Amino acid sequence: MSRYLLGFAAGFVAVLVFHQAMLTLLHGVHFVSIAPFPLAPTAPFGVPKIWSLAFWGGIWGMVFVLFECKFPRNLLAYLIAAIVFGAIGPSLVAWFVVLPLKGMPMGGGFHSAGVITAFLVNGAWGLGTAIFFLATAGRR
Repeated sequence: MSRYLLGFAAGFVAVLVFHQAMLTLLHGVHFVSIAPFPLAPTAPFGVPKIWSLAFWGGIWGMVFVLFECKFPRNLLAYLIAAIVFGAIGPSLVAWFVVLPLKGMPMGGGFHSAGVITAFLVNGAWGLGTAIFFLATAGRR
């Protein structure tokens, strides 16, 4: 199977497991009001938000495959690089591309709770994507 398809699958599943687990934790300690596993429909197709998030996690999983070949070979360093990739890449695109396209301020106003939440949930996604990708695609 193509490494890009495996990256998509890893990123998709990582949203459902790691990303949402981190959001569950943050919601559970009342750090964020956003509930995990959102089912509200998204525009324009009315797909539940959780499936939209998972789809975009899969797309980011394909981007992950482009960069993971540059990650260190040591497993711990590889996982740390994946966390950093996940925390930074999707967060920056969300803040500077997605939110303005939706008519919202860049970075959602860069409130500290929002910034921390983005780094934590997306970093968790990066870790999950790396774990699932390594489990399916193996080491290079």
